Amino acid sequence: MGRGKLRIYLGAAPGVGKTYAMLSEAHRRVERGTDCVVAFVELHDRPRTEVMLHGLEQVPRRELSYRGTLFTEMDVDAVLARRPQVALVDELAHTNVPGSRNAKRWQDVEELLAAGVDVVSTVNIQHLESLGDVVESITGVRQQETVPDEFVRRTDQIELVDMSPEALRRRMAHGNVYQPDKVDAALSNYFRPGNLTALRELALLWVADRVDEYLQEYRSEHRVSAIWGSRERIVVGLTGGPEGRTLIRRAVRLAEKGAGGEVLAVYIARSDGLTAASPKELALQRTLVEDLGGTFHHVIGDDIAAALLDFARGANATQIVLGSSRRKAWQYVFGPGVGATVARESGPDLDVHIVTHEEVAKGRGLPVARGARLGRARLLWGWLVGLAGPVTLTVLLTTVDLGFANDMLLFLTVTVAAALLGGLLPALASAALGSLLLNYFYTPPLHHWSIADPKNIVAIVIFVGVGVSVASVVDLAARRTQQAARLRAESEILSFLAGDVLHGETSLEALLERVRETFGMDSAALLERESDVAPWTCVGRAGAGKPVERPEEADVDVPVGDRVALALTGRVLPAEDRRVLAAFAAQAVVVRDRRRLQGEADRARTLAEGNRIRTALLAAVSHDLRTPLAGIKAAVSSLRSDDVEWSEEDEAELLESIEQGADRLDHLVGNLLDMSRLQTGTVTPIVREIDLDEVVPMALGGVPEDSVELDIPETLPMVAVDAGLLERSVANLVENAVKYSPDGERALVSASAMAERVEVRVVDRGRGVPDEAKERIFAPFQRYGDAPRGTGVGLGLAVARGFAEAMGGTLTAEDTPGGGLTMVLALCAAGSRAGPLDTDVPGGVPAEPVPVRPEGRAS
Repeated sequence: MGRGKLRIYLGAAPGVGKTYAMLSEAHRRVERGTDCVVAFVELHDRPRTEVMLHGLEQVPRRELSYRGTLFTEMDVDAVLARRPQVALVDELAHTNVPGSRNAKRWQDVEELLAAGVDVVSTVNIQHLESLGDVVESITGVRQQETVPDEFVRRTDQIELVDMSPEALRRRMAHGNVYQPDKVDAALSNYFRPGNLTALRELALLWVADRVDEYLQEYRSEHRVSAIWGSRERIVVGLTGGPEGRTLIRRAVRLAEKGAGGEVLAVYIARSDGLTAASPKELALQRTLVEDLGGTFHHVIGDDIAAALLDFARGANATQIVLGSSRRKAWQYVFGPGVGATVARESGPDLDVHIVTHEEVAKGRGLPVARGARLGRARLLWGWLVGLAGPVTLTVLLTTVDLGFANDMLLFLTVTVAAALLGGLLPALASAALGSLLLNYFYTPPLHHWSIADPKNIVAIVIFVGVGVSVASVVDLAARRTQQAARLRAESEILSFLAGDVLHGETSLEALLERVRETFGMDSAALLERESDVAPWTCVGRAGAGKPVERPEEADVDVPVGDRVALALTGRVLPAEDRRVLAAFAAQAVVVRDRRRLQGEADRARTLAEGNRIRTALLAAVSHDLRTPLAGIKAAVSSLRSDDVEWSEEDEAELLESIEQGADRLDHLVGNLLDMSRLQTGTVTPIVREIDLDEVVPMALGGVPEDSVELDIPETLPMVAVDAGLLERSVANLVENAVKYSPDGERALVSASAMAERVEVRVVDRGRGVPDEAKERIFAPFQRYGDAPRGTGVGLGLAVARGFAEAMGGTLTAEDTPGGGLTMVLALCAAGSRAGPLDTDVPGGVPAEPVPVRPEGRAS
C-alpha cells in the first residue's frame, strides 16, 4: 500500500475556524461515500464545533495517567487497527503527554501516512518552527510547541483559513472562540489588531511561497517556458563592474513597490573572454544583494543575452534590470550590445529596464590581450567581406588599370581582412573567389579561365598561400584565446566554490542548487550506496525536475568513487563541461562528509556531556550524600544504644541532627533530580498568572528566620510563571544568598516592574564574584572557589537558571553596590506570553497543559 496523502488547514491565527473547516470537509467526504473517522479533534468548549462532530465516527481516545491526573490523547494503534481511508487529526503541533507513543502529534500523523491512511489536519502559522523568532518579536509570545517546516511543506494540499482581524475580534467578543471570562484578557493581549494583521501577513506570504513551489514544479514537469507573471520577480544582470551596486538597489526599489517582490542577481561568465569581472567587486555585490533580501546566481553562457533571457524565463521572472552600456560609441559597429538584444528578444511578457549610471560610455577598460574568439557578429562580417569584397573590388578595378601586381595586392588585402574578421573559412572563400576573379579578369588571356604566363600562376599560388596562412594564424589565435578564456572562467567558478566550501558556509542542497544553475539543468542530486549491490539513495537534491533513483536515469552522471555519483537532468552537457562538473561532484562529497562529521561530533558532544553529568552525579552520591547519611546513622545508633542513658536534651539534640541530615538529603536529592530533568528536557512548566507575593514568601521556609528581608510591592503586575518552578528557583537563590552573607547581615529579596517584565532581585553582602566567573557559577557541579563551607553539590544556581529559562525568563548575576552579589530573575509579565503547551489559545488563555512541576521544594 502506498503512502497516504496529507491535507492541512493552515490557520492565520487561533479561532479563525480551521477545525470547523476540517470537519466540514469530513462531512463532504462522508456524503461521497469515503470512510472517514475522527482520530482526534480538540473542541475547546466551542458548541458550534461540537455540533459538527455529529454524524462522524470517532475513534476512542487513549487515556493516560500522569502525576495523578488523567489525560486523553489520540490512540494511534486504534486508528491503525480501524484503518480508515481518511483520519481527522486536529492540532498538528501538539505535544503528547509523557508516556505516549510519540513525543509530538505530527509524528503520530507520520505513522498514519506511512501506513497508507490519508490525514486531514490543522495547524496555526505561529507554530511553524522557522517562524518562532518572528512570531515572538510580533506578539511577545515564544511558541513552545512547533512543527518542522519540512513536514508541512511535504503536504499534498495546504488550504489557508483566514479571517480579517476585525471579524476575528468580533467572533471572540460574541463568545464563539473563548469563554466570556477569558475574552477580555485575550483581546487586550495576543489578539490586538496589529498582532492579528502581522500574523495574517505571515500566513499569506508563507502560503504564497508554497504555491510558488507548486508552480515551479508544474512548469518543470510540463516544460512550460512562457512566463507566468504570478508575482514580481526581478532579474538583475551584472557584469562585475562598479555599476552593479546601483542596479541592485534600483531593482530592490522596484520589488518593494509590489507585494512579495523577489530580486535575483545573476552574473553570467562568458567563455569567450569579452568580459572579465573583478572577484572582489562580485563578492561585494553578492553581499549587497543578500543583505537586501535577494539572491545571487552565477551562470556560464556563451551568448550573454540568450543566457540572461533563459535564466529569467526559467525563474519565471517578470522584469529584467540592466545597466546602460559602458561601450564607446565606435564599439557599436560590432553589434547592438546585450541591453538592446535582450530588450528586442524579451517578448511581451518580460519587461526590460535600462538603468543609467556613472560608468555609461566610459568603456570597459579591459586590456586587448584578453581578447575573444570570433563571435557571431565577426563571423558575419568576415563572410560578407570574404564574398562581397572580391566582387566589389573587381567592379571598382574595371574603371582603372593599376597593373596586375597592384590588383593582386588589393585582392590579398581583402582576403587578409576577411581572415582577421571571420577566421579561416571566410578567408579561404575569399582567397578562392579572389584567385578566380584575378585569373578571369586580370590574367592573360583575359576573360578566360586559362593562364598563359607561368609567372602569373606563381603569383596566384602565393596569393592563395598568404591568405590561407593569415587565416590559419587568426583562427589558431582565436581558438587559443577561447580556451584560455574558458579556463579562466572555470578557475573563477572553482575558486569561488572552493572558498564557500572551505569556509563551511555552503550546505549540500545549496551546492547542488549552484551546480544546477551553473549548467542550466532541471535538477541535481547526489546519490550514494553502501555496497556495489545495494540500491542507490539520494543524499541531497536541488531543483524541481523529475527525481532520479539511479545514475543511469540521469542525463549527466559524474561518478565519485564506486559508491557516490552526481546526477543531473535537463540536457546532455558537452565533454568540456565535465571537468568543472567533476570538481563540483568532489566538493559535494566533501560537504556531505563534513555534514556527517558534524553530526557525529554533535552526538559525541552530547554523549560527553551526559557522561560528565553522570560522573558528577556519581561523585555527588559517593561523597556529598555520604556525610548526612553518616550523621543520621550515628545519631540513630546512639539513640538505639542500651549502654547509654540519654537525657531529654541529648535526645532532642540527636533528633535535631537527624532532622537536619534528612533535610540536607532531601535538598541534595531534589537538586540532583531537578538537574537530571533539565538535562533531559523533561521539565514542562504550567504557566499561570500569579502574584509574586503569593509565591516568594513560601520560598523562604528553608532559611533561618530574620535572615532575609522581603520587599515585594503589592502594586506589581501579575507574572506568567509556573508557581512551583518559581518557588524552587527563588528558594535556591535565597539559600545561596544567606549562605554567603556575613554574620548579622540579612539577604534582601525585592521586586520591581520593567516594561513587560518583572524583576526579582536576591541581594547579599558577601565577598561577591568576579566578572569572569559570573557565568561559571551557573554551571552544574560548580562551587565558586570550592568553598569548604558549601554543603551542596553545586547545583542550586544551575537548577534555578534552568527553571527560569523553562518559564521564559532569565537569571543573571550582578555586583551589589558596596560589595556582594545580586541575582536578577527576570520574568514575563502576565499577558506577554502563552503557556508552553498551548497549541491553539495563546495570550494568557492556555489550553489543557501537561502538568509537569517539581513535587514540593527542597530548601
